[in-house]
Amino acid sequence: MSKNIVLLCAGGMSTSLMVSKMEEAAKKLNFDCEIHAYGTNKAKDFGTSADMILLAPQVRFQKAEIMEKCPNVPVETIEMMDYGMMNGEKIIRHVMEVLK
Repeated sequence: MSKNIVLLCAGGMSTSLMVSKMEEAAKKLNFDCEIHAYGTNKAKDFGTSADMILLAPQVRFQKAEIMEKCPNVPVETIEMMDYGMMNGEKIIRHVMEVLK
């Protein structure tokens, strides 16, 4: 069954390339998922139905708030280095580990 992964960032823009890199990695690793990016202001709209929420490094300070808005959904922060290097494979491997 396909996993629903939600990336949250300041405005939903900087994560579009990250979504592409993660989709490429997921395909390579045969991990069935859908990945969508939104601004943190959309957390309650889209995060509550997610299997996992990933926060861009620049919004990591909002983790507690997001966890409160989306109880029962794992919330993780993408490492600054992985985000900067657009290391989609490392991030997808982490998602797979958390969701197994």
